[in-house]
Amino acid sequence: MSAHGQSGSKQRVLVVSANPSVSKPTGWPIGFWCAELTHPFWAFTEAGYEVEIRSPDGGPLQADGYSDPEDASGYSAHDILSLGFKKSPSHAALLQHTQSIDDVDVNAYVAVFVTGGQSPMYTFRGNTKLQALIAKFYEAGKLTALVCHGTCLLLETKLSSGELLVKGKTWTGFANSEEQFADNFVGQRIQPFWIEDEARLIEGTHFEVAPMFARFAIRDGHLVTGQQQNSGRVAAELVIEALSHGVKDEVVRRQ
Repeated sequence: MSAHGQSGSKQRVLVVSANPSVSKPTGWPIGFWCAELTHPFWAFTEAGYEVEIRSPDGGPLQADGYSDPEDASGYSAHDILSLGFKKSPSHAALLQHTQSIDDVDVNAYVAVFVTGGQSPMYTFRGNTKLQALIAKFYEAGKLTALVCHGTCLLLETKLSSGELLVKGKTWTGFANSEEQFADNFVGQRIQPFWIEDEARLIEGTHFEVAPMFARFAIRDGHLVTGQQQNSGRVAAELVIEALSHGVKDEVVRRQ
């Protein structure tokens, strides 16, 4: 079903991806995870929505090496959707000159979707500008979605009441089992903290995870979260369904 506003133009979804950074433990250049951007992008565009990609500070985006389907590691060689996105000049161009979030008008979008990758673990923590934007979307009654390491934003994002956005919410994010797998795969500790560890220290919130790298997403009211890189599509589908049928105050899980 196509999504159209009253003026006949397509309704817009804002996708926010992290700016490039450098991993302190590994020294690797880090950024967003390809599948967490390309798979939701495809789901939204197939459903008739216009997708706008921005980053907190603007400028070119950098994909995490292991998420690149052409990376020598072969880790994401199966991801032909991301390969197609990369090879399409018009799509690849969307990642080269992103606008910052500084002038975002929340009313211009029906939803926000925050991707993960390794950079968010460094560039999203303490990022009050981005936290404020996410809170603004949520308090405006917009579908607010975050996946994988992008969910680290929810560890700190507070509403205008001063309470954490996730208070009383059921949500998910990158699991400890997945962090341990990644550490074992590269032979060292990668992340400065683990989301599941910190989420379980928050009182009054319910953090859930599925088996390692299984597709898993949760919608709790207007908040949608996806566990990891395999969950971007299902998280986007939960957003699309809620936009199409209305948001109910319920917890919906999707695998």
